[in-house]
Amino acid sequence: MTGVIVGRLIKSTCLVLAAAFLAAATCMAANLDGVPVRNTGHYAILDTDRGVIVIEFYPAVAPKTVANFETLVKKGFYNGLIFHRVVPDFVVQGGDPDGTGMGGPGYTVPAEIDSSEHHLRSTVATARLGDDVNPTRQSSGSQFYICLKPQPSLDAQYTIFGGVIKGMDVVDRIQKGDHMKKLTLASEPPK
Repeated sequence: MTGVIVGRLIKSTCLVLAAAFLAAATCMAANLDGVPVRNTGHYAILDTDRGVIVIEFYPAVAPKTVANFETLVKKGFYNGLIFHRVVPDFVVQGGDPDGTGMGGPGYTVPAEIDSSEHHLRSTVATARLGDDVNPTRQSSGSQFYICLKPQPSLDAQYTIFGGVIKGMDVVDRIQKGDHMKKLTLASEPPK
């Protein structure tokens, strides 16, 4: 008799723990809308035609790239620009004032490629010209992309300088020609 009671107690305890684990995992998945927050104190809020995207910058990984991007945001450079390239299951790209994929602010930024960083879903990195014309892999002065899925073939090829921490559902809906209405900077992610 005691064995039956102990067996039932173990089964019910296991079921309760499994349910609690499933509930916690579901809550965590619902709150994880991009890469994990690193608490860098450097964030951009990107208001688009499709909704709001929150990007966390990685100044410890790419200090020159982050400083350049933040300077352009403060100048209003990105406000009103379009996403000129959308490749399903690959990337969404913007930051070209010409809207052609060939424009920029008139300068490049030195490469800050960190082999320990990886192109995950929601990674933010700089675009650049190909190695044949850009052997030092200098980054575009303003063009950036957001990965829609992990892209390991891009690892150690481009400067990763941030990640989307909120709004990947918005990124998923972006279409070619959609606008970046306004970018603003923050020292904390919005609540």
